[in-house]
Amino acid sequence: MKLKILQLHELATIPKYAHHSDAGLDLFSIDDLEITPGKSQLIHTGISIELPENTEAQIRPRSGLALKHQITVLNSPGTIDEGYRGEIKVILINHGQTSFQVTKGMKIAQMVIAPVIHAEIEEVKMLSSSSRGDNGFGSTGISQ
Repeated sequence: MKLKILQLHELATIPKYAHHSDAGLDLFSIDDLEITPGKSQLIHTGISIELPENTEAQIRPRSGLALKHQITVLNSPGTIDEGYRGEIKVILINHGQTSFQVTKGMKIAQMVIAPVIHAEIEEVKMLSSSSRGDNGFGSTGISQ
């Protein structure tokens, strides 16, 4: 499967897998900016992509940024649809108590290419029953 990538900005870094077996490609910032506590910022990557047919790109947080700085992707996972050809941008939010500096060339998120399955929609008057029913939001408890 081929992912076509267009460099839109001279500072853009082409996404890459850090390790051969990684699921996500690293995305890099072309911006220098500060994210203050409790605020979010739109970060430019300077690239656009052409996805293979019947796929999407999911933009996910980097675990190290989340653990060490409480920085995550606000709309996680962000979805890039197959037909989108604009610049990939990432919304980062600072859940920490100190400001966070995003710098040019910094790894800010990861992009996972995933298959898309389109469902045939059928409107019904009733759904079949199940053992779970409509129990949700913690209905299974927190212990074994």
